[in-house]
Amino acid sequence: MEITLLLAVILIAGFLAAKAGQAFRLPSVTGFIAAGVLLGPSGFNFITSEAISNQLGHFTQIALMLIAFGIGEHLELKRLKVTAKTVLSICMADAIISLTLVGGGIFIVTWLTSALGAGWHSKDYLVLAIILATVSIATAPGTILFITRESRAVGPMTTTLLQVVAVNNGLAIVLFGMALVLARQVVGADQTILGTLLVIVAKISFSLLLGITTGLIIDFVIHRLQDRGEMLTAGLALLLLSGEMARLLKLSPLLVGIAIGFTIVNRDRRDVRLFRTLNSFEPPIYVLFFTLAGAHLDFSALTVAGWVGLIYFLLRLTTKAAGAYLGGTLAGASLIVRKNLGLALIPQAGVAIGLVFLINGDANLHMYAAILTPTVLVGVLFAELVGPACTKYALERSGEAAMSDGATRGEPRTTRDFLLEEAREAKLVPWSWGKLTPPPSSKGAVIFGVSHQNTVNGLARMATLLAHHFKVQPLAVRIDTVIDAGASRIDTTELFEYAGQEVRSIGYTLHTSEARAESVAKGIIAAAREKEALAVLLGYPFQRTEHSFNKIVEEVSSAVPCPLIIVRFAGVLHTERILVPVVNSADLETVGDTLCSLAHVGKHTITLLRLLSADVQDQEAADYEKKLHNWAASKKLPFVKCNVIKTEARLETIIIEAQTHDLLIMAVSEGFGIKKMLLGSLADDVADNCQRPMLIVHRPRL
Repeated sequence: MEITLLLAVILIAGFLAAKAGQAFRLPSVTGFIAAGVLLGPSGFNFITSEAISNQLGHFTQIALMLIAFGIGEHLELKRLKVTAKTVLSICMADAIISLTLVGGGIFIVTWLTSALGAGWHSKDYLVLAIILATVSIATAPGTILFITRESRAVGPMTTTLLQVVAVNNGLAIVLFGMALVLARQVVGADQTILGTLLVIVAKISFSLLLGITTGLIIDFVIHRLQDRGEMLTAGLALLLLSGEMARLLKLSPLLVGIAIGFTIVNRDRRDVRLFRTLNSFEPPIYVLFFTLAGAHLDFSALTVAGWVGLIYFLLRLTTKAAGAYLGGTLAGASLIVRKNLGLALIPQAGVAIGLVFLINGDANLHMYAAILTPTVLVGVLFAELVGPACTKYALERSGEAAMSDGATRGEPRTTRDFLLEEAREAKLVPWSWGKLTPPPSSKGAVIFGVSHQNTVNGLARMATLLAHHFKVQPLAVRIDTVIDAGASRIDTTELFEYAGQEVRSIGYTLHTSEARAESVAKGIIAAAREKEALAVLLGYPFQRTEHSFNKIVEEVSSAVPCPLIIVRFAGVLHTERILVPVVNSADLETVGDTLCSLAHVGKHTITLLRLLSADVQDQEAADYEKKLHNWAASKKLPFVKCNVIKTEARLETIIIEAQTHDLLIMAVSEGFGIKKMLLGSLADDVADNCQRPMLIVHRPRL
């Protein structure tokens, strides 16, 4: 049959069956699977086994990558820190109970009844039981992800569910590999346990490495695109390419896809527009995937190992409920999570089938494959017919399945015309407020480095305002190093004079210091310790790719006992309208002194911009807004506007908001080296793309 006609029939049948199921409050997935059963070999054989393998297999591979990618989105480190204890506890409890209950139950029933023939010994029954137990841990990420999206479920139970799905499938893959090692040892296959385990660890490691690398590439590309169609094309191409590379290298496409989603969602700028763009592309792919999954279900398996498969399904159902309840109880999870999570984990499909099919290709394990395959297929048959409805019911019972109005978000205003055009000098608005009164005496200083006449005035002004806030004196520091070429450098006295003029215009007297050191960073660190610095300011170089400056920042921030503030000059330095983007509550404390040093000098317009994930509930957003107001009141900042925005792309939101402000103050995320390379830095991204002056504040790490 022509593939085009076959696709049309599958889409129509899946759509109609889903609508029929919805009339009985069943999830669409159940309708898709039922349509597949009717169209497949167990029904009218409209979709033949040959068509499933040769003509339609590609759609299954595409869907699996999209599903894995979508699961990875829910492994955001910020959220995992909150739920990590619960997720790990539930997954470990689930694994232990599965190995005990499913493994023990299958072993006892099959061994006592000698159901599999005289050629089977007790050790063979034990291996079979262990393999089935490890397979039982796996869930159906596609089914569960689809139902949560269809139900528009949002809340702690849903978040925990999706995180548990990702973790327990990874755990199932690892434990299944170990079970195969045991099976090969039992049948006398010529392999060492250590060698096989090393192969398993290597495959998992390389799968994650491929996923992380692809995620970084996708993030780099998508960040530079504005059109959603271009994002879809580029993102999908790279996603599918990584999946094919995984299959070619015999790695796990599931782990690769999860790692890609994990990498993108945990980047500091958190640009999740690709996830949303793919959401609009997924529905027909999902219809094909789940309908084909139904076509895979062969009722003839019931005559081969039906009763063993039924026992496997019932035992697995029990372990999911028990594991979720016990693990949740040990971790102190809410009663809603403990009572509903196990029910939501019942679906099982592609991952379990894929694991069992690995045995079919191993000639040494043919004896086990002959019973494992039909047993798991029967278990999957029951799990996919019953499981989706259970997942939907669990989400509804938890109170997190809610329908929205379906309104689509408007496209953000273009930011192409707001990209940074490098300024070649720091321009300042003349000081317009009255002169400040220095403290009569002080201990400590605010230090700023002087190295270039184009930045020294701006640094002097910022340092003086901070010094006034701390009631200390501003101190200009010039560091000479052994590699300096004195003839080509601007005279230090001239630089100090530029800075002194600016400081005097504000009402202060500039203190200066010149020192010789092995490096600029070491000189600044020594000066900060000697002068008991309360803050250190450095001017960001005008060259965007100034690698040596980043090394200085890393070294200084890790060694000085006070905040390090990087002043980024772009356009005209003006401070009346200040924007403070906030990603987490720690950001406020990091930028607090810097913001107050400006705001308390004269009347300013200040916007605290709290950036939340797009799926945060309205009540939670309102709570965040209240916290912003409370913080502003505690800092005596009466001119503050608190703005909470749920966004899919942090960087784009900040750049748009910055168009109506003069200055940005941002806390930089902690981390350098590999951590910064993987997660990125939202503050650095804003600095590279926003035509506004910035103060980038590093909190002390000592």
